Amino acid sequence: MFKTVLFPIDMSSEAQQAAPKVAELVQLHQSRLVLLSVVEPSTEAGQPSAQSSPEAVAKLLGKAQELFAAQAIETELIEREGQPAFVICDVADELNADLIVMGCRGVGLIEEVQDESVTMRVINLSPCPILIIP
Repeated sequence: MFKTVLFPIDMSSEAQQAAPKVAELVQLHQSRLVLLSVVEPSTEAGQPSAQSSPEAVAKLLGKAQELFAAQAIETELIEREGQPAFVICDVADELNADLIVMGCRGVGLIEEVQDESVTMRVINLSPCPILIIP
């Protein structure tokens, strides 16, 4: 059913908490698993985030790959630079992904805050179904 599953990861605890469900889903459907992490451009205030370091992102992808390998799940790694929501949707489109699985940061119901959420942007822009893990 899900031939290709895209799992965008960052350094959040929500992404870490979603990993076991991703493993379960990929094993159940014998899916191709693609891990994506996005190197974010520096903020206007000049304060770099952890996701703005290519080295930190590469290390994160390596750790995630090890986690899935321990469960006998092969992964493909993609590292891109840009705005996360747009990059996630672009990569999903390029891969012809059947599903994007993301952790949810649990943002409130305030409309202004939702607009800032990567998850909400991906929901609005995605070329395929999305599974949000709370």
